[in-house]
Amino acid sequence: MKIFNPSQNLILAATIFLLSIVPLRAQDRPQDFLAAHNQARAEVGVGPLRWDNQVAAYARNHANQRKSVGCSMEHSSGGPYGENIAWGSGNLSGVEAVEMWVKEQFDYDYDSNTCAWNQVCGHYTQVVWENSVKLGCAKVRCNNGNTFITCNYDPPGNWVGEWPYGETKIKTII
Repeated sequence: MKIFNPSQNLILAATIFLLSIVPLRAQDRPQDFLAAHNQARAEVGVGPLRWDNQVAAYARNHANQRKSVGCSMEHSSGGPYGENIAWGSGNLSGVEAVEMWVKEQFDYDYDSNTCAWNQVCGHYTQVVWENSVKLGCAKVRCNNGNTFITCNYDPPGNWVGEWPYGETKIKTII
């Protein structure tokens, strides 16, 4: 007994082929932002963040403001939350933005609590900041086709002179 006729077989084969060569883009749902953040936090023994709708509303408001002025790469000012922002040409996903921030871990020296010379690592330290427990993120597509993403953290991290997580945590993962 035939299940598919020849043309259906061709369509099925083409679909399977396309799915195998086209990378599936990460979504921009709250659970996707959370999973990317919490994976990085787990790697250094820090507890998970949880999604907070109030923090997300703040992020959404800031993202919409940036969109209205051409998506310039600017932080919100005077807000109550920690903040990471990202800008990308094309359709940068939320997960890709978090991965960009997390890659800064290679420029962060825990022992001295500093970034490598002439490097940025504050996005990474905010992602893994132990005392931050709530997360809210937003993404907008700019009129020129680019993307602006912001994630906010409550309470904020990156306090001068403080480490992002306890020394005992780093010793347990080495």
